[in-house]
Amino acid sequence: MVVFCASRVAGLSGAGQNQGMKKALLFVLALAVIPVGVDAQGTALASCADISPSSALEDVRTCAEQGDAGAQYNLGYMYTRGGDLPEDYAEAVRWYRLAAEQGFAPAQNDLGVMYDNGNGVPENDVEAVRWYRLAAEQGVMGAQYNLGYMYARGGDLPEDYAEAVRWYRLAAEQGDVNAQYNLGAMYGNGDGVPEDYAEAVRWYRLAAEQGDVNAQYNLGYMYGNGDGVPEDIVLAYMWWNLAAAQGDEVAQENKDIIEQQMTRAQIAEAQRLSREWLEAHPPGGN
Repeated sequence: MVVFCASRVAGLSGAGQNQGMKKALLFVLALAVIPVGVDAQGTALASCADISPSSALEDVRTCAEQGDAGAQYNLGYMYTRGGDLPEDYAEAVRWYRLAAEQGFAPAQNDLGVMYDNGNGVPENDVEAVRWYRLAAEQGVMGAQYNLGYMYARGGDLPEDYAEAVRWYRLAAEQGDVNAQYNLGAMYGNGDGVPEDYAEAVRWYRLAAEQGDVNAQYNLGYMYGNGDGVPEDIVLAYMWWNLAAAQGDEVAQENKDIIEQQMTRAQIAEAQRLSREWLEAHPPGGN
């Protein structure tokens, strides 16, 4: 019997591999429509409908001060990014809050992030969840993932795996790679749902196809052990090979172990499948 290094216990990680709760701020263009105005010098301003973080600072601020939620959100984002403005999380929170209180979902999510990470406000899980939920209920994928993460992590809030699964699923169905991986892990561990390796494989595969290294590793493990799929050492090698190419040392170890059980033809086939996958999934996409 071949013994491989274990599968990953499941992904209570934020965006990226093992990066904890540091979530990227959600970027969207402003959607509200306000007629074209003029600044103090009489220069025509761009329509507030066209405001984005790349717009001129004075245009963004003018629209934000007029009460445009999208501009308020984008001004908050500019304060988190620095550049034309000094980085100022407290100001970011102020503008995010103004937009969030108007129901602007991206601002609600990012205000949740600020409370989650303690940026510009004291860290507060209850407030983070409140704002995540408001955005998640409006269908914001990142907020759905973040809310699922909060329920899975527990901490200052009661751990609730069933709620974590519910929100992960909503984000995963929209294509969120971290939610897909974490949902696969919940099925693999039987957390919040009955243990179901076939469902775990389904969600790992979706995340692995998006290039998630942990999902590639776990998918290799499932094929290597025949969990949820027929045992297939060629496909196990392929997925571990792809994960190893991203620097996963444990995937490399398992690939080396399984290679000892393979014929030259099987190794060649696994390498061919790896090359074809990489050709179909170039870095950065097409």
